[in-house]
Amino acid sequence: MSQSGNNAVGVDNTFRKKFDKEEYLQRAREREQQTQTKAPPVQRKPLKHRDYEVDLESRLGKTQVVTPIAPLSQQAGYYCSVCECVVKDSANYLDHINGKKHQRALGMSMRVERASLQQVQDRFELLKKRKVPGSFTEQEFDERLLKQQQEEEERRRQRRERKKEKKKEKVVEEEPELDPDVAAMMGFGGFRSSKK
Repeated sequence: MSQSGNNAVGVDNTFRKKFDKEEYLQRAREREQQTQTKAPPVQRKPLKHRDYEVDLESRLGKTQVVTPIAPLSQQAGYYCSVCECVVKDSANYLDHINGKKHQRALGMSMRVERASLQQVQDRFELLKKRKVPGSFTEQEFDERLLKQQQEEEERRRQRRERKKEKKKEKVVEEEPELDPDVAAMMGFGGFRSSKK
């Protein structure tokens, strides 16, 4: 059995996928054009302080009937109108309103604006003016500290006295009352050891 030269023996690899380089180059060009035509990324405002008070205690201790057909805003829990979601407890609600998703929905980034030296100085001046003059002095601090130390010492002294009283009561309770006649008949004066 001899093989002829024109009959090639090998593996049939006609099932392999053939890549059309031109087609993929065209797709890459289209993708590149789409990214160039997109709008620039949205510039978000830096984080700022909340200008409203978060109400966590208005429904504290109240009972509410929960129905599955009620709108989100009337379901049990805390409703966020910005994100249109319901959060079941106050801790998670605070996490939500301080979180990235909620802040983005408000149009803010999670970055804080850097304050200048002048802004910091102005803020200190404002806080100094807001402080009631004469409300707190160093002398008052020393007096309050001394008073607190004296109260603490008094509490320790009372605690030691209570411990001593308890020990005395315990010793009295441990000594059983013996009838002297019975003790003499048995041949001993008490249950104490001779060691002291």
